[in-house]
Amino acid sequence: MNTPATKFLLGLCLALSFYTTAQNTSNALSYTGKMDNHKILLAAVNATELGSLLQKSGPFTIFAPSDAAFEKFSNNKIAELIKAEDKRALKSLLSYHIVAGQLTASRMLRAIGRGNGMASFTTVQGKKLIAHLDGYDIVLTDPMGNTARITTADLNLENEGVVHEIDSVILPAQM
Repeated sequence: MNTPATKFLLGLCLALSFYTTAQNTSNALSYTGKMDNHKILLAAVNATELGSLLQKSGPFTIFAPSDAAFEKFSNNKIAELIKAEDKRALKSLLSYHIVAGQLTASRMLRAIGRGNGMASFTTVQGKKLIAHLDGYDIVLTDPMGNTARITTADLNLENEGVVHEIDSVILPAQM
């Protein structure tokens, strides 16, 4: 199988993998796992240009809604926010999912333990998220009473931050 066609295909695959790696590392949400489950979030971050800010100012903890979470929230609403000329509402929504510093699951659990079952974390937007345990899961509650469960924890970001995948979109205010 040492034919020129095989060598060409192998070279093409390597070139594409390097290109994909370079594309992913230019994004502030580049982490060691796959981004397949966060396409909507990446589109929103790119639309607001928050990615470059996050890269320069890390580390951050990002509570990343999955694509399914955005679809449950309202696929039409998020598409409207991404396409809107004024990106303030989208930036507000995204910044509510970000906490300054590296907040791993073990740090959240310690804070919940010290807080008698609850911990409060301030987002970069300035509003609070309340965390508590439901069985073995960490659950976040926003000011509107919406909850989001962390489904995958401690995905490492390249800027020493951390991503926690959540199953719902959390809101700073009624949207």
